[in-house]
Amino acid sequence: MKDELKSLSLAVILSFIAIYTVNHFFGVKTTLYTPSSVSEKNISAPKNISNLSDQTGNKTSDIVVKEDTRISFDNSNISGSIRLKGARFDNLMLKKYNTLIDDDKNKVELLSPVKTKNPYFAELGWLSLDNAISLPNSNTVWKTTSSSFTSGSPAILTWDNGNGLKIIRKISVDENYLFTITDTVENMTGEEIDIFPYALVSRNVKNSPQNRSVVHEGISAVLNGILKEFKYADIKENDNETFDAKSGWIAFSDRYWFTALITPDNKNKITFKNNGKNNYQIDYLGQRVIIPNGEASSYTYKLYSGAKEIKLLDKYTKENNVPKFDLAVDFGWYYFLTKPFFYILDFLYSLLGNMGWAILLFAAILRLLMFPIANKSFENMAKMKSIQPKMQEIREKYGDNQMLIQQATMELYKREKINPASGCLPMLIQIPVFFSLYKVLNIAIEIRHAPFIGWIKDLSAPDPLTLSKILHFYVPSFLDIGLWPIFMGLTMWFQQKLNPAPTNNDQAKMFALMPVFFTFMLGQFASGLVIYWTLSNILSIIQQKVIMHKNGVK
Repeated sequence: MKDELKSLSLAVILSFIAIYTVNHFFGVKTTLYTPSSVSEKNISAPKNISNLSDQTGNKTSDIVVKEDTRISFDNSNISGSIRLKGARFDNLMLKKYNTLIDDDKNKVELLSPVKTKNPYFAELGWLSLDNAISLPNSNTVWKTTSSSFTSGSPAILTWDNGNGLKIIRKISVDENYLFTITDTVENMTGEEIDIFPYALVSRNVKNSPQNRSVVHEGISAVLNGILKEFKYADIKENDNETFDAKSGWIAFSDRYWFTALITPDNKNKITFKNNGKNNYQIDYLGQRVIIPNGEASSYTYKLYSGAKEIKLLDKYTKENNVPKFDLAVDFGWYYFLTKPFFYILDFLYSLLGNMGWAILLFAAILRLLMFPIANKSFENMAKMKSIQPKMQEIREKYGDNQMLIQQATMELYKREKINPASGCLPMLIQIPVFFSLYKVLNIAIEIRHAPFIGWIKDLSAPDPLTLSKILHFYVPSFLDIGLWPIFMGLTMWFQQKLNPAPTNNDQAKMFALMPVFFTFMLGQFASGLVIYWTLSNILSIIQQKVIMHKNGVK
């Protein structure tokens, strides 16, 4: 009989329909870039990394920062310095995050200067169509009386071209990762001037670690309310993507961190550049600023460089009017599930103090919510298990006549009031739940390096206690899985034994291999997801055993 195969096929088809429907109607809206018309006589931000490959090196940031005059900054989350030459933001460490577990000495370095392996920096400035107007550039050394600044005390930088044009730059940082830079331009040149503000972030990605998970890494932006994402390979060399936007942000985005320019709420010319091989730049050119002689004008830039802390990004959206800043986190198709799942896990973590226990409690809550649906499904499965002898009689009676076997089977289902497709609904519900939780465990920095019990020190990483470590001999990497995936596979196998056996031999063999397949597949997934799946299986087994006992099934 092929009724079970039909049920499985129906589940798969409905799953794809569900995925497409959710993505189409509820998913985060994304678009490809549409080139804009050239604005303001084709003026654009300078290419600050056209020769960045020649400026990479093997020096550490600690060595390079000592070679220039700098002003340092520090708060509870970040520390670093700004190079006075070019007023460049090129040295920033994340104080709360270690590069490795239990390694307090090596913090995550986000921005780094030239002459290191991965130059990564931000600059802000002014441009003019009039070449006679002298303006600061990346080689200009700014003056300051400050040696450092904190979240409660800003720094003041000044620059004077000697011909009546002066810029006073105020740099402040909040208690987290947001810099606010306000330039006041004083015009005493004797005539009216018009200039354009710009901001850029430059990066060399040749030696940057690239994550191969489903999390987006590359260039991200929210412009005019629409999320846009590009991988580095999508930005062709010397083929700039330029378009207009009124408000939003543009960023270099990694799995857990990002550096973003928050564009002001007016007409901006946005450009993404590949200036050669592994050199990339994001920038915006602001609207023209006209300053009459004897007057001054102020302009404010905002630069975020730090961790993708979801609650903090929501706070910036609400309090600082940064549109959809939470979309810097790659929530995926099931945004409407993934983000609430994070907040539920975070709440449970605040109660239990351990993210692993929070995940287990979350699994129990989901199982409780799905109890009525699963209960109906398990009751049908129990009935199908109980009629297996009658199914065997039908097969023996009609031999190879598949049409008569199918007719007799459907009549049997009708008499026993059994719906063979009832097992599809719990599967359909679990698919978006599974992928949403998978996303949460991959994107939430709050789960990075979060321990559980025993040997699990990082719930966002695969189980480290693998077969090669247990057996003390070489195991190929694709077979070298941890204990938790093995536990999960055993629970899946046991649960499968409680279900009615497939009538088709080929189908029976396929189903028998499924626990093995899922064991090795999930062996490469985040251990937190495997722990969730294991407990979910155990709870299903208990529920199914109770229902089978209730229906008199051995």
